[in-house]
Amino acid sequence: MANELSVAVLGPGGVGGLLAALLSRAGHRVVCLSGEKTAEALRTDGIRVRSARFGDFTARVEADTELREPVDACLVTVKHTALDAALARVPAPVLSDGLVVPFLNGVEHPAALRVRYRPDRVAPAVIRVESTRVAPGVVEHGSPFAEIDLTGTDVPRPRLDALADAFAAAGPATRVLEDEMATLWAKMSFLAPFALLTTRYGLPLGDVRTRHRDELTALVEETAAISRACGGPADPAQALARYDAFPPSTKSSMQRDAEAGRPLELDAIGGALLRAAERHGIPAPVAARVVDEVHPFA
Repeated sequence: MANELSVAVLGPGGVGGLLAALLSRAGHRVVCLSGEKTAEALRTDGIRVRSARFGDFTARVEADTELREPVDACLVTVKHTALDAALARVPAPVLSDGLVVPFLNGVEHPAALRVRYRPDRVAPAVIRVESTRVAPGVVEHGSPFAEIDLTGTDVPRPRLDALADAFAAAGPATRVLEDEMATLWAKMSFLAPFALLTTRYGLPLGDVRTRHRDELTALVEETAAISRACGGPADPAQALARYDAFPPSTKSSMQRDAEAGRPLELDAIGGALLRAAERHGIPAPVAARVVDEVHPFA
């Protein structure tokens, strides 16, 4: 990779749109991949970002419905429920040597992507940010932070470092982590209890952590045990402390999807959690019950 990268963004929504705009503003070539209506809006108006952290600005990007030439990296920022259909926009022979960088919830997607693309070019990433697409090409970045963890078991380290440097120079604090499973499970062990219980009860985090404290604690402990068995972090007290530090009005993205009648990432989060528990012989009765109770919303 040269200092200036060519980057495709599959799914220029809240996260993808923000990253596309920041990278474009920093001087990289960015091609957004989406449906024709969104692509036309992006070609015409660019991506407009409203952010207290990065400022209000408009970035010019290229846009298409399919990747038509190789790029250094393709950021995959669609919801897991739309992944299979979206990947048709990124033919493996066209991507060639480019990195595949999924910003997806869950822990099972890297293996699936390695079947479809070069295994040593799949570089999973985790992002901590609150960013929402309010209209095609219009992104509101609400959190005072944007932090990326980039990993990839077999990806050449210089490729990871070059992309991490580009992210960091564009704005988000970025680090490269060696342990892929630990990185993914660090997010999963925080996200799963939060997403499942806020969706199950249709309540923001503040009400869940007060009115359903015992259930939250039990689910956090089960998730920590599963994470530990999978090589991830396991600190229930720290997870609860993080929940307690969030504003009480905080909602999970799964809860917002349920409220809007959109498909839920229940299988990628709850389903993957239960499959990992079964694989390692970890009892997870609370997780199993809550996943079952969320199913009617999915």
